[in-house]
Amino acid sequence: MKSRRICWTVVMLLGLSACEEPHRPLPEGFGSAEARASGRALFLEHCAICHGEAADGHGQRRQSLSGRPADFTDPSWSERTPPGRAFEIVRGGVPGTSMPAWKIFDEAQIWDLVSYLHSVAAQGAEVAP
Repeated sequence: MKSRRICWTVVMLLGLSACEEPHRPLPEGFGSAEARASGRALFLEHCAICHGEAADGHGQRRQSLSGRPADFTDPSWSERTPPGRAFEIVRGGVPGTSMPAWKIFDEAQIWDLVSYLHSVAAQGAEVAP
C-alpha cells in the first residue's frame, strides 16, 4: 500500500512538472526598438491575416478559425502570457486550435515577434522603432 502511494505521488509530481512554464531567459535586446520593428514586420507578413493588422484579433480569416484569435491590444493578454510562454506558443502552436507552430521562424525572429506582441497593449499596434 505504501509503495502504491509513493508511486502515485511520483506520477502526480511528474504530471504537474510537465505543466510548469519552462523558464526561458529573455535574450539581450528583448523589447528594443529594433526587436519590436522586426517583430512587427513578421507579424504583418505572417500573423495579421488571423490576428488583424491592428493586432486586435480581427483578421480576415478569423471567422473560419476554431476559436478566437488572441487580441494583443488587451493588456490582460500580456499579463497572463509571459514572454517565455508566448515564445513557446509561436514555436509550437496550440494543439486543438487554429494556432499553428511557426517552424519557419528561428529563435531570434520568435523573440522579435514576442517583443512586438508584448509592446502592443502598452504602446498600440503601430509601435514605431
